[in-house]
Amino acid sequence: MNGTAAQPIHTAVIGAGIVGACTALALLREGHRVTLIEPGPPGGEQAASYGNGCWLSPMSVIPPATPGLWRKVPGFVADPLGPLAIRWTYLPRVLPWLARYLAAGWTEARVARTAVALRAMLRDAPALHAALAAEAGVPGLIERRGLMYVYPSRAEFEAEAMAWRIRRQVGIEWLELPAEEMRQREPALDRRYGFGVLVEEGGHCRDPGAYVAALVAQAEAEGAARLARRATGFRIEGGRLRAVLTEAGEVAADRAVIAAGAQSRALAAAAGDRLPLETERGYHAMIEGAETGPRTPLMPSDGKMSITMTDRGLRCAGQVEIAGLAAAPNWRRAEILRDHLLRSFPGLPRDLPAERVRVWMGHRPSMPDGLPCIGPARGSADILHAFGHGHVGLVAGPRTARLVAALLAGRAPEIDPRPYDPGRFR
Repeated sequence: MNGTAAQPIHTAVIGAGIVGACTALALLREGHRVTLIEPGPPGGEQAASYGNGCWLSPMSVIPPATPGLWRKVPGFVADPLGPLAIRWTYLPRVLPWLARYLAAGWTEARVARTAVALRAMLRDAPALHAALAAEAGVPGLIERRGLMYVYPSRAEFEAEAMAWRIRRQVGIEWLELPAEEMRQREPALDRRYGFGVLVEEGGHCRDPGAYVAALVAQAEAEGAARLARRATGFRIEGGRLRAVLTEAGEVAADRAVIAAGAQSRALAAAAGDRLPLETERGYHAMIEGAETGPRTPLMPSDGKMSITMTDRGLRCAGQVEIAGLAAAPNWRRAEILRDHLLRSFPGLPRDLPAERVRVWMGHRPSMPDGLPCIGPARGSADILHAFGHGHVGLVAGPRTARLVAALLAGRAPEIDPRPYDPGRFR
């Protein structure tokens, strides 16, 4: 850092989702003067941080693309309601990204390399979140009671052998639960599930929106300023950042961090990098006042969705839809999640009134290789990218912030930054 106690470096953090909030706190504690630039309310429904699956999953190390996925692409286009769908009208635009996406998971060796990088980013994440939540006065929002995967039988678990083999290789451990033990743990779960896996190091957030809002409030309490406006670009002179451009004028700054999630692509281009950021649109359905649900957050293998009891209701989240930022939601996808949730927990009423079910759609910011972009921009080393986390944005927030703080300070970070370097796409 080049600042002094009298004149600290002024860093603009663009985006007040989980990555931006954690980054603001990390930089404040490094002595930066911080301004958060975010047009919407922190923790609001406009952000992926609000509606995600609530999981703090250190085992989410397998990228979405795995060997053989290319064979399913015609089905993704043909079935608009499948767990992964590509709107055919968007296909021409997304083809280059899709080709890189499939190539990244072409072989088990490539998947394993990605898993090593993700494991470094996600290790100990529930503990990091618990510390942040306690500092922000909301310790009850983070729980560390493990995460479960449930299967109709052991055969379905063994069908995912590659993923679990790679998880073990990077140090993830789990308990296998036969039917009797699983039913003791989850008596309300449908009895068609006869085998489970419990990853004890996992955790979850009881209300991601409220959690992000609390972190931003803590950053403001520690001195951060917050501007409710949209960033549009940068004023760079001689390779040095002079200001962040916004819809309401310039914000003078010495450094900037682009943490605007799925909205980061245009800002990255303004900083000199044309990066292949795409949105994997996700949905959730939530039953308010649910009569029953899981004791431990779980994911049914035949639904590929997280089911979590939250402070707002029983939430099921998942689905991947490739349709861009502007397309209207397909709410049938949220209804599919709701229907699977009802099948998974027979004790839930089948005649739920519409006002008890809330649905949501948001935008996961995803790079084609399953790894985020964290590192300096081509146009100025004063600007750092910190986006593209895909399915691991919530869980990866604290470690991303620590990496950004180290890079801005010019010191060696606690994890190897090379796998996340934006330069891999130049």
